Amino acid sequence: MKKDTECVRAGYEPGNGEPRQIPIVQSTTFRYTTSEEMGALFDLEKAGYFYTRLQNPTNDNVAARITALEGGVAGMLTSSGQAANFFAVFNICEAGDHFVASSTIYGGTFNLFGVTMKKMGVECTFVDQDASEEEISAAFRPNTKCMFGETVSNPGVKVLDIEKFAKIAHAHGVPLIVDNTFPTPVNCRPFEWGADIVTHSTTKYMDGHGVAVGGAIVDSGNFDFAAYGDKFPGLNTPDESYHGIVYTRKFGKAGYITKATSQLMRDLGSIQSPQNAFYLGLGLESLHLRMPRHCANAQRIAEFLEAHPAVEWVSYPGLKSNKYYELGKKYCPNGTCGVLCFGLKGGRAAAEKFMDGLKLVRIYTHVADSQSCMLHPASHTHRQLTDEQLAAAGIDPSLIRFSLGIEDADDIIADITQALESK
Repeated sequence: MKKDTECVRAGYEPGNGEPRQIPIVQSTTFRYTTSEEMGALFDLEKAGYFYTRLQNPTNDNVAARITALEGGVAGMLTSSGQAANFFAVFNICEAGDHFVASSTIYGGTFNLFGVTMKKMGVECTFVDQDASEEEISAAFRPNTKCMFGETVSNPGVKVLDIEKFAKIAHAHGVPLIVDNTFPTPVNCRPFEWGADIVTHSTTKYMDGHGVAVGGAIVDSGNFDFAAYGDKFPGLNTPDESYHGIVYTRKFGKAGYITKATSQLMRDLGSIQSPQNAFYLGLGLESLHLRMPRHCANAQRIAEFLEAHPAVEWVSYPGLKSNKYYELGKKYCPNGTCGVLCFGLKGGRAAAEKFMDGLKLVRIYTHVADSQSCMLHPASHTHRQLTDEQLAAAGIDPSLIRFSLGIEDADDIIADITQALESK
């Protein structure tokens, strides 16, 4: 199936007399008639459902749709995008390990990697994603277990050179994990450019309507964890909590996701609720229709802002003046996303006054929504970062993140115009 059809149909095929829509299995537990049957599930000897914290049919059907869209072999849902990024890395890292990440990633993820995981004994080195291969390679260590980046960064909308990152990661024998939240698989499929694992904050475009927080992880199945037994012992040595099974040996290409589900979800419990998964499934059905509108609106408003005398700068990969224009065309030929950022003449103070004058565009701690919304990262999402960390993440204190919804572009421009005039 093509992507448009997969958005609507992948992951669930009803039989005779079964519901057209993915059913909401709103149950914590599942019944079996014999102890032996239940025991086989707990031993991972048979596939099935016994407790929703680990797996649920609603979640699995929606995860299968996202997996199909990304072209992966296995996937899982999590309670949030933050949980997805944490699980994706922690599934192959443990205390004493190290990984490398782009410095321009979302502030919450930056804090997760640089502060919280450091307390757990996992260290992250942040690198300039635009640096040379040699400079980035210098960050790797013998205990480096993976590399991480965002296809299009939040909030700087910087396009990752996926092929370059994949080449570097594979040269050091580690997988590349890419957060593909902003482009979604409608606009970019990182596996086709060498990425090994993809994460999503499904809260954003996949949901698309500000309804449900969630995340997803998809494994391409392309990285051979078994070939690096010493580097990834969690996947290649017996797991005594499951009677000594070896994930790569027993589950093959599904080993990575099976381990994340049976270990991390079992112990940490960051499951997406079946109700939220149902909402996500509805959002996916129109994803291929919404993304072109988001991108078209962003392109038009970026061009409008670039020409406005009150605007100091605009960053959007669709602008020919943008540093990432060529990379955007390469990895996202149909458009990157509906998010741009800009700064006004007058800096932080001008930004705050402008945002207070908006009427149609909302000030939300959100992005990638059907409604247009704005945020001032230095004051909101990234306020936990120091000025030095903001600079390292490429965030100007005057930066306004503008997420273009699917309203009429003329109405959006009218609102921006009156807010700039009132400024």
